[in-house]
Amino acid sequence: MTSIGRAGVMIGTGTMVSRLTGFVRTMVLVAALGSTGSRAADAFATANGLPNTIYTIVSTGLLTAVIVPQIVKAATHSDRGMRFISKLFTLGAVILLGATLLAVALAPVLVELYARHYPPDQQALAVAFAYWCLPQILFYGLYALVGETLNARNIYGPYTWSPIANNVISIAGFGVFIALFGLRQDVVGWTGGMVTLVGGTATAGVAVQALLLFAFWRKTGLKIRLDFRWRGVGLGQVGTLAGWTFLMVIAGQVAGLIQANLLSAASGHGPAAATFGYMWLLYMLPYSVIVLSIGTPYFTRLSEHAHAGHLDAVRSDIDASIRTVGFFIVISTAAVAAAAAPASRIFTNDTAGALQAAPLLWCMLAGLIPNAVQFTIQRTFYAFDDTRTPFLFTLAQTAVVIVTAYLSFWLLPPEWMAAGMALGQSLAAFVQLGLATWLLHRKIGTLHVGSWMPALLRFAAAAVPAGLAGWGTFLLLGGAGGWMLSSMVLGGVGTAVICSVSLVVYVLVLALVRAPELGPALQVMQRFVRR
Repeated sequence: MTSIGRAGVMIGTGTMVSRLTGFVRTMVLVAALGSTGSRAADAFATANGLPNTIYTIVSTGLLTAVIVPQIVKAATHSDRGMRFISKLFTLGAVILLGATLLAVALAPVLVELYARHYPPDQQALAVAFAYWCLPQILFYGLYALVGETLNARNIYGPYTWSPIANNVISIAGFGVFIALFGLRQDVVGWTGGMVTLVGGTATAGVAVQALLLFAFWRKTGLKIRLDFRWRGVGLGQVGTLAGWTFLMVIAGQVAGLIQANLLSAASGHGPAAATFGYMWLLYMLPYSVIVLSIGTPYFTRLSEHAHAGHLDAVRSDIDASIRTVGFFIVISTAAVAAAAAPASRIFTNDTAGALQAAPLLWCMLAGLIPNAVQFTIQRTFYAFDDTRTPFLFTLAQTAVVIVTAYLSFWLLPPEWMAAGMALGQSLAAFVQLGLATWLLHRKIGTLHVGSWMPALLRFAAAAVPAGLAGWGTFLLLGGAGGWMLSSMVLGGVGTAVICSVSLVVYVLVLALVRAPELGPALQVMQRFVRR
């Protein structure tokens, strides 16, 4: 097995286990706070989403865009980059600590920014949760900083597997809450102890997730120390690169802030902050397992080829990454869409809630394929130390998200507002991908689109009958009134059955047309099974 294959299997397996335990964590949380229509769940989702927003900025913004390529380059220094990384870690820790303290002090302001339409009692509960949840910023930042450094040194496992500890701690803590207090969907009657148990559990899990990574630092062979002398080792270049990335992330967060603020008006009426987050977990399962497990090792290799000036190798990396990711992401889109109702039931308290949430999931899935391709295209710019161009095409995506969010708020009833915003996000993904691909073509020439685009169309053609077969299975086994929507656990079982049927039909169709990608893809699947 190649190094890319081994890394992909390691990341994919860990991500799968992490996501599955994360599903259990969320199921327990739903049993404790509710889901669709629960004002308490929306209050916690808003508060717990604040540190996750900062984590998104750190992980997918500054670190992935800037730090990984710079650490790859620093490895060629005489000290293997230890001086550079020491200064980088010191600077990062100072920024993270300062950001955490500032965020905690501004907790009421942050909640007001993201949930202006909450009534006073719901805002008060969200602020109480936020005081406990915002310290996660520090731990999420450390997790991302250390984890991305491990990835840059081709040590992929710990970064992927440590979130499992977070999920286990959360399952235990939320389970204790259920045993002591039962289901609490309203915002009245919450005591300090109840808030502490829920918020403290969430933060304790993130802290353990981050601290576990330090146990694997010795494998890097690096020795770091506090170093506040930040001049003279190239941090200025990092700052220049990070400037554009920071602006790009800020643009995205402005869109997210507007979207969350408008969506707060739907709380108590239908799918809102909590349900949006739960459906996002379902959306992210194929994205994380497939896109990140395959794309992350390619990004490290792509950065090496870009640094060496091997453009042909970069183009081959792009082609191979998109074709391999595409094989799995297309059928994942069709299969999860067919299983949307039972999949939604995993994270809702009853059948009615699942049927309300399913359209939201469909609207999210519409953007899965373009976002998967975008992963490779955008990170190719990062490999060439170009963070300015991603900022430009992200502005277009941000504009579409903002416009469609306001249209959903103005034109749709509260129970459909979340679905409208999700569909706007998917439309924005297509706009962003088209612009990004065109700009990358201008930068490095041909992208082998004639190779990977027909492959994606071939996969899509096979996914249509596969998805229909999955939907037919759902209807034959009872549909909306059947056993698949009778409980969370059976919703999960039904989802697995539908997705399995869809996958079998997909493989058979591609085998009939003798798709050249089928053999290599089946080998990847066999590696996961053997592992």
